[in-house]
Amino acid sequence: MLFPRTRQSTRGTGRPTPWRAATAGALVLPLALLALEIRAGSPAQARTHESAKGGQGIAAEAVARGTKAPLEATVSEGQVREVAPGGVITYPSVTSCLTVTVRLRGGGLVGAHASLFQVPGELRSDEILPALKALVGGRPVTAIEVRGAVGAWHPSYFTKAIESYGDGEQVPVPTGQDLDGIARSVADGLGRARHIVTVQDVPDGDQIIR
Repeated sequence: MLFPRTRQSTRGTGRPTPWRAATAGALVLPLALLALEIRAGSPAQARTHESAKGGQGIAAEAVARGTKAPLEATVSEGQVREVAPGGVITYPSVTSCLTVTVRLRGGGLVGAHASLFQVPGELRSDEILPALKALVGGRPVTAIEVRGAVGAWHPSYFTKAIESYGDGEQVPVPTGQDLDGIARSVADGLGRARHIVTVQDVPDGDQIIR
């Protein structure tokens, strides 16, 4: 979800911005309201589960065929992409989101842009790791980097998206920056060792990963 903001460079100390500190605290009340609105759904959202499954299958087939990845890719909210060794991934407008970048042993990058609230037609937060895992396949991984609005995320959002909660169900709300919880959730979701996963809270804006 995009919020009004002033763009800032991601090159900084990695400490939370004033915007994020306010956002993390303000999520409690709007969370239920936004979840109710999103549950009303749209045709594109209703098709998301089917399209995600299909997309994972296509990704797995592409890996099996050895399809050549591009040198540059823009990974928007709810998307998963790969770049070849020496390539660059751009994650645009990372405000309330988290990005997950997998570094392959051969030098390539596979990236996912996890959105706190689902973008119509794209993957939900609980679909992003399965799609990323499918694209990586069984290839050796050297590191997994998670960056973004750490304070806005509860680790469980990777296994049960906000939109999946029904009427009367309480949506978990983050109480701080649970770096270890997010790292464990990502490691489990990708079927990789916890020690290769790092989590960093970074200022709002575009992320460029090389």
